[in-house]
Amino acid sequence: MFVRFIVAAGLLLTAGSRPHAAESEGLARSRSAALRVATFDLDATPPIGSMMAYDPVTNRWDLGLRARGIVVLGAGEPIVLCAFDWIGMANEGHDAFQAALARAAGTSPRRVAVHTLHQHDAPDCDFSAERILKDEGLDPRQFEGGFQRQVLDRLESAVRESLPRAQPVTHLGLGQARVEKVASNRRLLGADGKVRAVRWTAMPDPQIRAEPEGTIDPVVSLVSFWNGERPVAVLSYYATHPQSYYRTGIPNPDFPGVARFFRQLAVPGALHVHFNGAGGNIGAGKYNDGSPENRLVLAERLADGMRRAWESTKRQPIAATDVSWTLEPVVLPPAKHLSIEKLEAQIKDRDATFLTQGGASRLAWLRRCRAGNRIDLACLALGGARILHLPGELFVEYQLAAKAERPDLFVAVAAYGDYAPWYIGTAVAYEQGGYETSPAASNVSPEVEGVLMSAIRKLLRAQPRATSGKAGDLKF
Repeated sequence: MFVRFIVAAGLLLTAGSRPHAAESEGLARSRSAALRVATFDLDATPPIGSMMAYDPVTNRWDLGLRARGIVVLGAGEPIVLCAFDWIGMANEGHDAFQAALARAAGTSPRRVAVHTLHQHDAPDCDFSAERILKDEGLDPRQFEGGFQRQVLDRLESAVRESLPRAQPVTHLGLGQARVEKVASNRRLLGADGKVRAVRWTAMPDPQIRAEPEGTIDPVVSLVSFWNGERPVAVLSYYATHPQSYYRTGIPNPDFPGVARFFRQLAVPGALHVHFNGAGGNIGAGKYNDGSPENRLVLAERLADGMRRAWESTKRQPIAATDVSWTLEPVVLPPAKHLSIEKLEAQIKDRDATFLTQGGASRLAWLRRCRAGNRIDLACLALGGARILHLPGELFVEYQLAAKAERPDLFVAVAAYGDYAPWYIGTAVAYEQGGYETSPAASNVSPEVEGVLMSAIRKLLRAQPRATSGKAGDLKF
C-alpha cells in the first residue's frame, strides 16, 4: 500500500541559519576551499525542417531550448547535473548523454544525472528506437538522431570548457515557497474510486476546470551555490506538466522556461537550472483553458514562487565533506500487456499504431528489461538537503512520500530522467483507470511502486560513509 498519510508539502519548509558574514566567512572559506562548481549552458533548439516529438520545426521563437547544468568538483569524482528543454531521453539516448557528460567532466556515467523538462514543442531522443526503425528500413520520424548527436558533441565541449572556470563554493542556500494557481491533478475520481475524467494540461471545459486542485505538491524548492556573497548557480524543482499550449511547430520552453528566464534576469550572476519534479499526473488544467495568453500568466505565477523561495533562502557553510552521491540500482517491472514478440510482429507488419505511438521505444525498453538492465536512482546529499534523481513520468505521490519520509531534511525531486518507462503510477492508480496508467501510456506494472519506494527509502535513510579514500564514493 502506498503511503496513506501525506504531510502537506507547504509544511515541509526547512529552516537553516544565514551566517553572519563577518563571523563565518573566513571559517567557511577554509572549510570549503576544495569544493567548486562549474556551470554550462547550451542552445539545444532544433533547426527549421527537423522533427520534434510531434511536428516538424517551421519557425523559431524569441526563447529557444536550453541544456543547462552544473559540475560539482572536489567531493570525490565530479558530479554532473543537467536539465534539457526536451520532451524525453530514453534508452540508449539517455545512456549516450550520460556517457558524454561523464567524458567531459572526467567522471563515471553513474555520477551523472540528466533530465528533461518534458515540453511538447521540443525534440525526443531515443537512439535505440532510431536504430530499430532504421534496421527495418523505416522512417525514424521523431527518433531521427542527427540533430541530437550534434547537441551531444557540442554539450561535451561546453562542459569540458566550463571546468577551468569553476568557482569556489563556500555556502549552500536552501529556500522553498508555495506556487499559487499553477498545478492541479489531472485525474478526477468518481464515487466508485475510478477515474471519471482527465483534466488535461489545457482544459477548455469550464466544469472540469472548476473541480478542486486535487493532490499536488504546491512547493517550488531552490538549491543555490554561493561563493561568499555571490550566487554561482540556482537549481529549482517544481512538479507539473509544463504545457500551456503546443503543436505550434515552433520549439519553445513553455511557461517553466519563461519563468526561468525571468529569474535569470532578476539574478543574472548565477546560472538558473530548472528541473521538473514528479509531475506525471499533474498539469495546469485547472488554471489553463489553452489560450496562448495563459503562457505568460502561468510563467509569472511560477516565477513569483521562485522569487519568494529565493527571498526565503537560508545560507549555511558547506564543505566537500558535506557532499555525497549515492545510488540504488533497480529493475523496474515491465507492464504485463507488453510483449517483445507482439511488438516485433507489429513492426514487421508496419502496424500504424506501432509507428505512430512510440512502439520502437517500447520495444527497446522491453529488450533492455529482458537483458537485465537496471536504472540507477540517485541521491545527492548537500548538507541537510537531499535531491532525488528519478526516471520516467512519476506520479506526484512519490515526491510527497519522499518528503514525508524525511521531514527533518530538505528534500527535492528531479524526475524525467530515463524516459523509457513512460508514466509511472502508484499501485492503486492502475486499478483506478485513466489515461496515465492505461496500456497506451505506461510501460511498467503496478508492482513498480514497491520497487521505487523501497529504493527511495534506502536513499533517504542511508547514513553514507566514505570508502576508497574519496569523499562522495559511498558504500552501504
